[in-house]
Amino acid sequence: MIIKLSPQRRDDTLEVFRSGAVLTINGEAFDFSQMADGDTLPASAISSPWLFGQVDNVDGELELTLILPLPANYSQEQAFPIPLENVPNGPVVFPAPLPEPLTDAAPEDIQ
Repeated sequence: MIIKLSPQRRDDTLEVFRSGAVLTINGEAFDFSQMADGDTLPASAISSPWLFGQVDNVDGELELTLILPLPANYSQEQAFPIPLENVPNGPVVFPAPLPEPLTDAAPEDIQ
């Protein structure tokens, strides 16, 4: 499976789990197991705010694009992601954001 990422600045959470040809995106399962080699599932046939564009089966490998939400502290890896190739079964690992910035607490507030 190849997952391309299309970054968008938004504060949503994206959790994806792969099990064979089934992707569970934020708790909603999408089963692509009926797609044969060479098949294309048009974007109009997919009802998800996370899947962007069509899903293709190229040489027996699914290729799709997911929206990648960018938090305020997004990293360069998130802003300019490379495709995730050979995605294994289990939780899909996305590029991580930068560490949260320290808050500007007044000295008397620090204990």
